[in-house]
Amino acid sequence: MSRRVNSYVRTARRRAGDGIRALRTWLMVRVFLPRRTSKAALLRYAAFLDGQTLNLHAELPGSPEAVDWAQLMLRRRGSRHAVPVTVYESQGRLLMDAAVLFGDEAGGLPVGHGRWKMRLKVRTRRRTRTLPLVLRSVPTPTNGPTRAREVSPRTGDRYRLGRTVRGDARVVCSAANPAAELAGVHVAHARIEVDLYLFGVYAEEPVAEFVARGRSVDRPLAEVVPGLWRADVPLGEMVPDGAGRQHWDVLVHVEGVRRPLRLARRLHDVYNLDRVFGMREITVAPRPRNLMVVEPRYTPAGNFRLTCRRGPEGA
Repeated sequence: MSRRVNSYVRTARRRAGDGIRALRTWLMVRVFLPRRTSKAALLRYAAFLDGQTLNLHAELPGSPEAVDWAQLMLRRRGSRHAVPVTVYESQGRLLMDAAVLFGDEAGGLPVGHGRWKMRLKVRTRRRTRTLPLVLRSVPTPTNGPTRAREVSPRTGDRYRLGRTVRGDARVVCSAANPAAELAGVHVAHARIEVDLYLFGVYAEEPVAEFVARGRSVDRPLAEVVPGLWRADVPLGEMVPDGAGRQHWDVLVHVEGVRRPLRLARRLHDVYNLDRVFGMREITVAPRPRNLMVVEPRYTPAGNFRLTCRRGPEGA
């Protein structure tokens, strides 16, 4: 009975959320945007392409005139940032282009988590104007082998575009979710090493656990460079019991985190992960006269997996 009640509650919440979003969109498109087009910069394009660089292209209102300088202003509570942008005339229109890098770890703006308002400040010989940036619609993904990144590949922080009910564009910055991100797989003659980053957690002495059905092997993680951890794959303890295949997943245990983190590769911009980042098999002899073939690969969900099978007898 409780499951049915919970299902009804989730359905009601989802419908309520859909109704609120539909109302906000109707108010924005039918009420606010028609009244603001003559006093706001209209964004023709706006997107985070690499997870932390905001690309903007906007058309400014009014007739073209010489611009002395222009800045993109970002504000949240008592914090402010100003970024120079390019304003130019094209076919009788005044346009603006900007590329803004977020995150001080990458050398970008040191923004904190939260919602950041954006304004465009333009100075000409006659006056200085501060224009809101209006976003009619959020860009939809295009067809192709790659897609826009949703999080920063360096920190795991999330940057996305949002809109107020009046149509003003804003940047929403969120902290990284706890995650173990695969950085590299080193396949040598008879050994495999995996490198990984930990996001959204404080790691002091993390442990990698290689798990298969009914089996588990722990390996310590060593910090080879700041923020990058490495583990040796315990090939000698991963020989299948029978003649079939055995699949090993990797869980990372971090002190203070209730659930282990599944090692995966999700901070990428490709659709077919396994095909683009395919890895070669390796044949090892973990025991005398006993060969084993190891295949590192990715599951459809992006999780890292090692598939082991016995090699040919007598080889």
